[in-house]
Order: sequence, then structure tokens, then C-alpha cells
Amino acid sequence: MDSEAERRFRTIRNHLTSTAAVEQEQPSLLHRRNAAGEFCFEQGFSNALPEELKTGKWNVYRSARSPVKLISRFADHPEIGTLHDNFVRSVEAFPDCNYLGSRVQEDGTVGEYKWMTYKEADTARSAIGSALGSCVGLYFINRPEWLIVDHACFAYSFISVPLYDTLGPEAVKYIANHAAIEAIFCVPETLNHLLSFVSEIPSLHLIVVVGAVDGRIPSLPPSSGVEIISYSTLLSQGLSNLQPFCPPKPETVATICYTSGTTGTPKGAVLTHGNLIANVAGTSIGINLYSSDIYISYLPLAHIYERATQVLLVYFGGASGFYQGDNLKLVDDMAVLRPTVFCSVPRLYNKLYASIMNVVKTSGSLREKIFNAAYNAKKQAIFNGKNPSPFWDRLVFNKIKSRLGGRVRYMASGASPLSPDVMDFLRMLWLSSYRRVWNDLKLPVL
Repeated sequence: MDSEAERRFRTIRNHLTSTAAVEQEQPSLLHRRNAAGEFCFEQGFSNALPEELKTGKWNVYRSARSPVKLISRFADHPEIGTLHDNFVRSVEAFPDCNYLGSRVQEDGTVGEYKWMTYKEADTARSAIGSALGSCVGLYFINRPEWLIVDHACFAYSFISVPLYDTLGPEAVKYIANHAAIEAIFCVPETLNHLLSFVSEIPSLHLIVVVGAVDGRIPSLPPSSGVEIISYSTLLSQGLSNLQPFCPPKPETVATICYTSGTTGTPKGAVLTHGNLIANVAGTSIGINLYSSDIYISYLPLAHIYERATQVLLVYFGGASGFYQGDNLKLVDDMAVLRPTVFCSVPRLYNKLYASIMNVVKTSGSLREKIFNAAYNAKKQAIFNGKNPSPFWDRLVFNKIKSRLGGRVRYMASGASPLSPDVMDFLRMLWLSSYRRVWNDLKLPVL
């Protein structure tokens, strides 16, 4: 009888070798495999392994990118074991490259993107981290300060706890008490909510208001034990009293990600530095980003999908430009930023697909025929392994590509399955190669 190791090797080998000639003549995607389940559906994304689940005859799958072993480190930089290591390497490799950009000015007006380099971000996170405690809450939407605070927590082995900006008082209060949060970063809009129940969070002693003007923020009586200061004040205090880093270990807890609480009491997932590095290292296989790449950050940083994407971007030294904070103005932000990397979820991609197809169908029969001809010609060329004619892009697709800024070359979809029809549509319109759309569920290994 075969040993477990031999059975595993044979199963993986069967997945990596070509199918029999008979099967090539009948290109069915359903084949018998030596796995726990009776059948497996081959899509090129994963391989079935011989492990048996305790309940039901279902297959156990592993990514086709690494069918033999689990990924725990970046292949090119195995020395990166923590999120702190990841950022330190990028600061050393890309010190003067743009990292964090925002259109919103200090006076609230909106203009061109202004950028902070990796070196500047490193200085800011050192200052913020020098003035913080052990468990930090982030109670505001995506903006550069969010990631600065997150990096500060990584450098000093603090735990960051994202708080959805849309959470109600009860959920925020529950999470803050459950995680024993000592400091909360917020914006003026969320500060008002926080003050209504601050006395019910005994562990809290510091509130930092991002984007606040000194002298215009409220104060609490000394008896409350809670100090309220502006982000700029905390930054100045840290710069004047910099403390050495307290680097974490891979097994050190990096963050606690809570559910939104829509189906009951919020549940917290405790994630270590090693969890997140392993997840992003696995995702990075087959992906080539560069320090010249620009990403549009609008998906909530309170979700692990966006957090993992930001870790991946740092690894490659890319830049992250933030939206204004209004989804209705996202198209305008993308037109100015002109990102090369775009991540979203099926719900938004489905809306984009429906919107474009509606425009095509209502534009007249001639334009609809031209679009269909261009789409089919490009799809056939790519399926046949040929480079599609640039004529169709100039005639039809470039106008549609401009809706995402005109330069997107990598797209990602996560959180739930993306319809094959919509995925093919995105590939045809925005990308020249099928490999440039990846459909990953970016959840760390627990």
C-alpha cells in the first residue's frame, strides 16, 4: 500500500503532467483524480490534494502556483518575515519614490495629487510610533495617515484595530472594549460619534484627530483620563522624542480585524505578521509590479482585502493614491491619478459591465455592431495566442479604458467569485494578456 507521501506526490504529479491523448481529443474539464473527492474541476487555478476532510467527500485544494508546498516567505526576499521588515526593505530600496498621495488639501479643497515618498513616510511613522501605546484603533476612511499609523504599529510591535467608519456606537464601543484599545485615531466627523460614549471605554486614554486644526478640537475634563490632540501635534511630539524601533517577530500579532457586526456581535480575527506575509507572498507569485506603478486606494482599509493589497504594493515599491472619500467622485479621482493597478469586488465590476453594455446597446445599431466586431476580433486573437490588433483599441476600447484613467494594466477581483463573462469582458477591454487579471480571495492564512 502506498505511503501518504507517495500518494501525495503521485496526485501532484498527475496535475502537473499533461492529460492522456484521449482526453485531449475530448476537452472536458472534468477528470477523475486521486483525491478525497470523486471528481475535481480543473480551471488552472488550483490542484486537488489527497487529504480527506472529516465531513463529506470534498477535495482539499492548493494553489497551482505552488502545488508542492505552502508559501510563507517571498521567494526573492526570504529575509522578510514581518510587515516591519517589508517596509524597511522598501524604504531602503525606494527612498525617493512616491508612496502616498492625496488630492485633498489641508484647507479641504481638491487639486492635483501631492505625494509623500517612502523616506518621508518612514520619518512620519517613526514619530507617530514614538508617541503611541500598545493597542491602536483607526476610525476613519482611507487616507495617507491611516497607513502611516499602521506602519507605526508594525515598527513598535503595537496592534492595530481597524474600525469601520460606518459602524454604529454600539459596535465601536464593543470592539474598543473587547480589544482594550488605548488610543483611537479619528477624523472630526467620527470624533463626534466617539465622544458620545467615550466614558464607556475604560482602556482609552488618547484620541488623535486627523485633519483637525489645532485650537478647534474639543477637550475633556482631566477626570475623564482621555486626552484629545491633533495628528499634527502628535507628529511634532514624536519627532522631538524619537524612540528606537521595537521590531516584531513573525508570530507577533499585527492586527485584529473585526467583522462589521451586521449579523450579530462583531467577531475579531487575530492575524500575525507571519500570516499577512505568507498571504501576500503567495499572491505575489506570477505578479510583476514596479516602483512606477500607481494604485488607487478606495476599498475600505478596514477590510483585509485592501490591507493585503497595500502590503503587496509596498513590497514592489509602488505608489498608492487615495480617493477623495466619495465613491461618486471616484471616476474623477482616477482620471487625475491615472492608476496602473486597480482592485475591486465583483459587485462594482458587475455595475461597470452593465453600465458599459447599456451604453453600447443604446448607442445605435451601427456602433453596437462595431463594438461587437472589435470585441470578438480581440477575443479570438488572444484565445489563439496572438497579439490583438491595436486598431480596435484606437477605434473602440481606448474610449472605454479612459473611464479608469487609461493606464490600468493589472486588475484584481476579490471577496467573492467573479462571473466568467465579466472577467472575459474586463480582459478584452483593458488588458492585452489573460494573465493580467487575477481573481484572488485575499484572506490571510489563519
